[in-house]
Amino acid sequence: MKQDNSIVYIITGGPGAGKTTLLDELNKNGLETVPEEGRKIIKEQIDSNGEGLPWLNKELFAELMFKESVKSYLKISQMNNVRPVFFDRGILDTMGYMRLENIPIPAFMEAKAREMVYHNNVFILPPWKEIYKNDPERKQTFEKAILTFECMKEIYQEYGYSLIEVPKAAVENRARFILDAISSNN
Repeated sequence: MKQDNSIVYIITGGPGAGKTTLLDELNKNGLETVPEEGRKIIKEQIDSNGEGLPWLNKELFAELMFKESVKSYLKISQMNNVRPVFFDRGILDTMGYMRLENIPIPAFMEAKAREMVYHNNVFILPPWKEIYKNDPERKQTFEKAILTFECMKEIYQEYGYSLIEVPKAAVENRARFILDAISSNN
């Protein structure tokens, strides 16, 4: 079993499962959160007429996501946090995306993923058709969201993380579920 990075947690899953809303709720509860890199990159690429978009250049998009995920991880790990920090996706999410899109994963990425670890318990949100919707940054179908969920589940398990599925519930209840889960670990 890998060593825990005891206060740095991942919230993952397919697109449109409520991760951002959940992170906002955790933030309202006074916890530090790190937003998803993918949406930020998509907005930046659209604004700059860049090609690093999942519907234009999947490899460049994955490369940009990986770099930003590493940068965010390093920034948080250099802070003297004593309270939990929650990431909206992590380094392995980029690799899961690459696997989903049949993009070869370079050895340096695999090495970084083994070096930069998060808490062993990863929170995963299941696909939730009733709340799923597309927007300018989310163009995937719900079926693709299900495939993404499965791919994230596989890659986190392959790297030795324990997955905790967050139930479909009101956002306050989802946040309480996570807070209860982390307090029972301490």
